Amino acid sequence: MKTSEKMIQEAIWAGLNDPSIDDKDADILVLGVPYDGSVSFRSGAKDGPRAIREITYTIPPTTEQFRSLKPLKIKDLGDIQAESRDDLFKITRTKIQEIVSRGQKFTVIGGDHSITIPVLQGINDALDEPFGIIHIDAHFDLCDTLEGDRLSHGSTERRALELENVSRENMFFIGIRSIEEDELDFITDHPVNVVSAYDFDKLKVDGVLKHVKDKLGHLNKIYITLDIDCLDPAYAAGTGTPQFGGLTSRQLLNLLEGLFDLPIMGFDLVEVAPNLDPAMTSVFAARKIITECFGHFLYK
Repeated sequence: MKTSEKMIQEAIWAGLNDPSIDDKDADILVLGVPYDGSVSFRSGAKDGPRAIREITYTIPPTTEQFRSLKPLKIKDLGDIQAESRDDLFKITRTKIQEIVSRGQKFTVIGGDHSITIPVLQGINDALDEPFGIIHIDAHFDLCDTLEGDRLSHGSTERRALELENVSRENMFFIGIRSIEEDELDFITDHPVNVVSAYDFDKLKVDGVLKHVKDKLGHLNKIYITLDIDCLDPAYAAGTGTPQFGGLTSRQLLNLLEGLFDLPIMGFDLVEVAPNLDPAMTSVFAARKIITECFGHFLYK
């Protein structure tokens, strides 16, 4: 007879999670990094992985385009835990290196956006070729430091640019509508590929996708990092640093569908802070985003 804990584990992700299979046999590996010690404003993102998983029991294993997800073998590895940020980032980096070295698809749930730093480091460690990064966010996260912290959630892509397999040419920013002064200085001297939220509204989804594919289409491997604050706060209020004027939920879902025409190896979703939104709009948005991307992995 199954234990209640095992039954609960098997029920998450629309009943697709199979904790009994070997890691290497999974189509998609999922792991959480419940850390928000690098935020510059409001905390709460550490509770994101738990809150998102808790509402995946209630959905069917299907996509919005009426396709079944049942062929997928998903294994949720649980949350990475450690005594210190250094240890947490080291464990995360090593785990991602192992996953990417095996050529497996994966999803990481944060946590604040700093948890993407060791994820990108792990990808870099595993590969001997350039890889692309699509950064969907209200913010560039290109600060060299934020409040004196080089590993801040506002420094994610600045740290990425220090990696041997990452370049500004192979990085694309989407949905940006806020910039720090030192980021403005940086991109003035070091131009980046970007479609701001302002330009997104004018280009529409197809226009944005054309720009991204023109710039990154030559790459064999691309990673998507998605901050929930890319969405306008009307669609995702529970996040630490919301910015008015963001993407709509429909724009984001259509964008992601098109981005998965590219060779996406994995993605993360960060900055969901359940405590900041009693209606749980960000949590429900995250669930939808993740499960739709599972479908893109399967059908693209």
